[in-house]
Amino acid sequence: MKSKPDGHGRTSLDRLNEKDSVLFLNSRSSLFPFEDAFLDDSHGDQSLSSGLSSPTRCQNGERVERYSRKVFVGGLPPDIDEGYAFLLFQEESSVQALIDACLEEDGKLYLCVSSPTIKDKPVQIRPWNLSDSDFVMDGSQPLDPRKTIFVGGVPRPLRAVELAMIMDRLYGGVCYAGIDTDPELKYPKGAGRVAFSNQQSYIAAISARFVQLQHNDIDKR
Repeated sequence: MKSKPDGHGRTSLDRLNEKDSVLFLNSRSSLFPFEDAFLDDSHGDQSLSSGLSSPTRCQNGERVERYSRKVFVGGLPPDIDEGYAFLLFQEESSVQALIDACLEEDGKLYLCVSSPTIKDKPVQIRPWNLSDSDFVMDGSQPLDPRKTIFVGGVPRPLRAVELAMIMDRLYGGVCYAGIDTDPELKYPKGAGRVAFSNQQSYIAAISARFVQLQHNDIDKR
């Protein structure tokens, strides 16, 4: 798996390295506050269906960011730390350059990484699309904090639309779901909010106390 060179013999990954510095780290919905004490980390995979290779959009002549500057990397060679890491970028455009350097297979992005013991191992690159942080299921219903629940321990790959569908299937009446993201990097913090349109669904959800979030490879209580 190799990216294609440009007219100067450089691959998109070469251009990425020239443009931005990268930091490896192991380790909101904007409408509602959250508490860090409930946050949790999870690294399940999911299919990427948000048009990853489309260019950064412009609105009224101004550039609109599409991705978080924090990117999850999974499946690293075993002699590279814990097998996963996060990339932190200074510019959102560098995330797009990273995506362009990847190959897509079964809806997932991969990039070849070498270590002292393994050469060209495909590792998964999982960017977070900012549009996946919020989903309005019923726009005719006003968001009522008195019918809104906090959901802790949300797997980080889970999108707002998927959280909404799961909760609506279980309790009905979902009008909005949001994934809490940190204000600087806009990356999921492992929690979310779900607003219901009626008191019955709200009571049913909080009475359950726990929910089993099941979607693709994700299965978490």
